[in-house]
Order: sequence, then C-alpha cells, then structure tokens
Amino acid sequence: MATYDFIVVGSGPAGSALASSLSRTGAKPSVLLLEAGGKNSDPNLRVDGKRWLTFTNEEMNWGFKTAPQEHCDGRTIDYSGGRGLGGSSAINFGVFTIGARDDYEEWARVAGNDTAFGWNATRELQREAAGARGREVRQAGHGEPRHPRLAQSWVRGRVGGRRGADARGLREGGFPINPDHNSGDPIGMSALISSAHKGRRSTAQDLYADKPENLTIVTCEKVRKLLLEGRKVVGVETKDTKYHASKEVIISAGTLNSPAILMHSGIGPKSQLEQHNIPVVLDVPAVGQGLRDHNFCPLVYSRSETSTARKAFYGDQKTMDAALEQWKQDGTGPWSKFACQAGIGFFKLPALPAHPSFRALPASEQALLQKPTVPHYEVFTHFPMHWFLPAFPPEKLSYSCLLVFLYNAQARGEVTLQSADPDVPLKFDPRVLSEEFDRTAAVMALRDILDRVVKSEEYQKDTVEAMAVPTGDSDEELLAYWKKTISSSWHMTGTLKMGPAGGAPDAVVDPDFRVVGIEGLRVADMSVAPVLISGHIQAAAYATGLTCAEKVIQHHGLNA
Repeated sequence: MATYDFIVVGSGPAGSALASSLSRTGAKPSVLLLEAGGKNSDPNLRVDGKRWLTFTNEEMNWGFKTAPQEHCDGRTIDYSGGRGLGGSSAINFGVFTIGARDDYEEWARVAGNDTAFGWNATRELQREAAGARGREVRQAGHGEPRHPRLAQSWVRGRVGGRRGADARGLREGGFPINPDHNSGDPIGMSALISSAHKGRRSTAQDLYADKPENLTIVTCEKVRKLLLEGRKVVGVETKDTKYHASKEVIISAGTLNSPAILMHSGIGPKSQLEQHNIPVVLDVPAVGQGLRDHNFCPLVYSRSETSTARKAFYGDQKTMDAALEQWKQDGTGPWSKFACQAGIGFFKLPALPAHPSFRALPASEQALLQKPTVPHYEVFTHFPMHWFLPAFPPEKLSYSCLLVFLYNAQARGEVTLQSADPDVPLKFDPRVLSEEFDRTAAVMALRDILDRVVKSEEYQKDTVEAMAVPTGDSDEELLAYWKKTISSSWHMTGTLKMGPAGGAPDAVVDPDFRVVGIEGLRVADMSVAPVLISGHIQAAAYATGLTCAEKVIQHHGLNA
C-alpha cells in the first residue's frame, strides 16, 4: 500500500489548485492526486472555438442525468460533469466570472465570519488562479499570463456577427454597460472574460504543467471509499488499490461525486446507509442535502444573412477544416473567434422584491437578494445553439441566441444513495422550479429580455423567424416555455455544505474544510459552498481549492 503525506481526490479546479499549492510549499510534502478519468491530452481539445463540444465526449463526461423533474413536465435534465484531468474545466464553456462581492461576504458570514471567504481574500486568490502560480507572483490586469496560462481574455468588438445586434438591442433596452464583470459588482452588460488565451482554452490541468517531483498524478483510478480506523481517515480505496495518507485525505470530486465517497464510507444519513446495508461510521443527515444550481432557457431567432457571419463559416466544412489547420499552426483564425466572443450581463428585477413570493422568503435571504451587487438573472449573448438543438436547419445558420439564466433560485434539492455499489451514481434531484419564488423570478426575467431586447427596433430589424421561443406573452405561456426548455448550467453546489466552527444542523464541514466528527478528512470543492455564487462557478472553484490549501499549509506548517 503506497503512502503519501496528502491524498487529493479529483483534479477539477479546486483539486488541482489544492494539490499544486501543497506540493510547491517549502516542506515539499508528498502529494498524490487521484483522478477517475483519463489524461485529456489531445491538443485539439484546447481549440477555443470548440470548447462547446468537449462535453459531448463520453470519455470526458460522467453523463449524469437528474431524476424526472415534477415541475418541469417530468423531464430528466442533463447533469454533465467533467471526468479526466482538469475535471469539469475540461468540458465547460470557459466562462470566467468571479461573481458578486456580496455573495462572498455572505459566505464569510455563514462560515462564522471567517474572512478567508470574504470578497477581499477570494478576489486575490482568483486573480492568482487566473494568471500566476505562487503567492509571491501576481498578475496585474488582463495581460500576458505568467503561469499557469489561465489568462482572463477580454473579448471585444463585434462579438460573433457583423452588426452585433444582440449587444445593441441590450443597449437600446436600457441595460447599463459594465466595463468589468469581475470587479465585484457584475451588474450591467459586459464583454465576456473567458479562460482562454491566444486561441487556446485553459483547464485546471495547466496548474501542474510544470509539476514538482513530489506531486504524483494517477489517472483512471476512481476512489470508491475511504479507509478508516474508527473515525480517522487513513487513506482511500479504489477498485484494485489502497493508498495511505500519513497526514490527510482531501476530497475534491465535485458536488455530485464527493457525497458518494462519504456515503459509501459510512458517513452520511443513517437511514440511507442502513437501507443499503452500509455500516454506519457517523450519522450525518446533511450529507447530500442542499443541492443548488443555476438554470437557463434559450431564445433563438433566425436572422438576415447580412447580420451575421455564422452561416459562411459553419455552413462550409472546407472553411472550418482550413481554419482548424490555421489554429494548429499558431492558434489564430476563425476557430479563435467564432463562439469565443460573447456578451454577458447580470441584472436585477425591480418589481421582484414587491412580489408575495419574495416577501415570503426568510429575512436573511431577502436581505441577500437586495444587496447591490447580487443579480436576479443573467443574459448570455451569441450562444452557438446550432450545436445543441437537434437537426438544426443548415439554411438557418444565420441566427441569434440569447440565454436567460435564473439566479438565486430557492429550490433545495438532494443527492441520495441508490445502491451499495460505488459504481452506481447517486440519484440527483434538484427539484427545479419547485418553489413559487423560482417560477415567479423565471417568468419576470424572461419577460424582461423579451420586452426590452427582442422587441426592440434594433433587434427586430434583422429578425426573420422565431425558432425557439415561448408561444405567447402570458405568465402561463412563459412558464410553460421554461418547463419545456430549461437546462442546468452545471453549476451544482451545496451538497456538503460549510457551516461555522461550532457546527450547524445543515452543515457537513467547518470553515477549515474539515468533515465534522471525522479526523484526517477535508472536502474542498463546490459541494461545500453555502452560497450559490452569482456567476459561472469555475473561478469560485479555483478559489475554494486555494483557500483550503492555505488552511492546510498553515495547520501543518508546510511553509516553514
């Protein structure tokens, strides 16, 4: 049985940031990073304009689905998750949004006023993840990255079309312009910052491109459960191997997989464990509870052929092939532009706080949703919907797609055991649109974009035909459209929620990421997030891993 100082399970943004940081300390501890999937080493996976397609690679995706959703016409919803080096950063859409300043202050409050989770601390860590390795090296602005090539790439100009009518429609609708959505105040319309640089997408794998010798990475090795001596974790077990940790095991397998490892190790809700004949080590009812996510629906319209360059590119295979050869040579050309440039906006709904469903929320939730930097919804422009709609008509490749994201939904779902077999996934039930507030906010957000953007003169003048839109303008018709088309944004959080050091009934880990009641075990990924950050969550995941690393480094004196 191989022995290491630390074992990190999962190589997504949090796990990779954590393993890389621990291995680069002055003490040079031996660190083992275990990844269930493969190496994801094909350079073509890094074509920036094709980042929307990597999640369709079955070898790189866990391929999860939700349980049938009662409030979404009984539909099962895609719950993709990255499998392989880089985790979900290897299959995500590359959006790099830090989120709202007030969300991080709320995280700090829930964690017992621990400033490590507040805005000032996490902003610095996210800047570090975006452009530099090591606490002594920091990236200034958005220029040439030093290491590990997680550059924040500003996207400017005509964002995917000759006229940029999506952006002008938003401007005509009175939406404010925000010069930097990563300033801590995301409210307004911005040019998208993505995790790409010079035509090449970045993933968490870049964090150990020059890994030190004391960091060992093992792929295709799925952790099935923990090795315990009483209530002390001493290692992990895969199908064929046992690995020992002399100091700690840190689980970073993600919101959907980390609870499974705990449950199959006997740490979780007693009733579920007993139902599947898993010996109970510690009854923790909160394990698997509190699942949250952002959800979105699309608005798709065919456009006049002079308003967009999409058809000339995507409609000609020879053009795309030639562009790929150009990208392979120097990272430039159409594949570094098409589907790489977009607008992103975060907005409030002024009428929402007066609605009865809002006033029925807990006082703390009402207060958070009325903080100045916390949005109620997001709009994303220039989404390449032809890769997602089945049998997209090639003659209609000149089109516009706006995505409307619902933020701060109040539904709390759960992940639960289905089998004693660790290879059987948990059951995922996010309970989408189960709360009246969520349905109300979803309808308001969709109406806001339809009324202020889609119906604007600037947008309408190039619209030819509605392709994927609601059947009418009533609340009932808008809600029916949400139910018919709603998707997960794969921002799942909260299934191993963090609470204050003194403990809380709905918490699993403390502010130091330690699983309460278990020695030698921490969890560091978005499963611990007590707040669903108002943005796309990969930046928060990097910061989570780095924050945990700082706690572990301090605890063990690794920088001495």
